[in-house]
Amino acid sequence: MLNVSQEIYDAIVAHARKDHPDEACGIVAGREGSDRPERFVPMTNAERSPTFYSLDPAEQFKVWREMDDRDEEPVIIYHSHTSTEARPSRTDISYASEPNAHYVLVSTRDTDKLGDFQFRSFRIVDGEVTEEPVTIV
Repeated sequence: MLNVSQEIYDAIVAHARKDHPDEACGIVAGREGSDRPERFVPMTNAERSPTFYSLDPAEQFKVWREMDDRDEEPVIIYHSHTSTEARPSRTDISYASEPNAHYVLVSTRDTDKLGDFQFRSFRIVDGEVTEEPVTIV
């Protein structure tokens, strides 16, 4: 189960809406081993694409070094889907490399109308995808 604060939930959704029609991406860091998302870190989609994302390599190196210095880890790795449901694609699954992370997907396909959107969380370990409940605390 993913427990996330309203503030972080809102920040992830706002970032996804802001970057639409391109996919947004980022992480939420937390103390190593805590499983508590605490520090929102929006990142740059190096692809600037509505159908694909990749973290900017220089930015990712900086953020991961900063997390290491602060005894943190990526508790949430998030990105948006702009025209499909919030479910990991085959590419998303193949790139999932943090077995302890919650992989959050936000679908922004209705963002232009500011209608409903999907916010879903998954665990992805060794290619196995398991959806988990999201609780806003």
